[in-house]
Amino acid sequence: MQASPIWKAYLEDVVFSGRKQKEMAEQAVRQLDDAEFFTRPGEHSNSVAAIVKHLAGNLRSRWTDFLTSDGDKPWRDRDDEFVIGQEDTRARLLAAWQEGWDALFATLSSLGEADLLKGVTIRGEGHTVLQAIDRGLAHAAYHAGQVLYVARLVRRGEWRYITVPPGQSRQFKAQARKYLK
Repeated sequence: MQASPIWKAYLEDVVFSGRKQKEMAEQAVRQLDDAEFFTRPGEHSNSVAAIVKHLAGNLRSRWTDFLTSDGDKPWRDRDDEFVIGQEDTRARLLAAWQEGWDALFATLSSLGEADLLKGVTIRGEGHTVLQAIDRGLAHAAYHAGQVLYVARLVRRGEWRYITVPPGQSRQFKAQARKYLK
């Protein structure tokens, strides 16, 4: 059976939005040197490294065996995701980040319209597949925004804005209108 245009459009939008969040966070990470990547901007803040480690663990746990097991896997240690140890090199954390996003996108590509209202659990709480997708996208976007914010706080050098730079909204709108004509 062929997927309805609405389900197909929704899933394409979720993937598009997820890729956009991932890319914006990665653009911020690329602007940081290793010291900045691991710097906490304040006592009650996480470093970009910790946010990356947490989201990597969350994505991998939530989207591995998505339809058949709880989204909070027994092997996941959420508390440890916020602790940066000696084994947590930038390369390892970014590899885990990629693995988490790969799990998300692979799972999304495997879902069909018939899966939409199936039940899944996250920490024992029931969700429809649709609810779990929305929850996951909101969570990823939240942390991608944190990566951008913390990266700007800890960056010692020049910052290249990833979204519209402050004070340049009018120029951005004018430029966008040119492309809409």
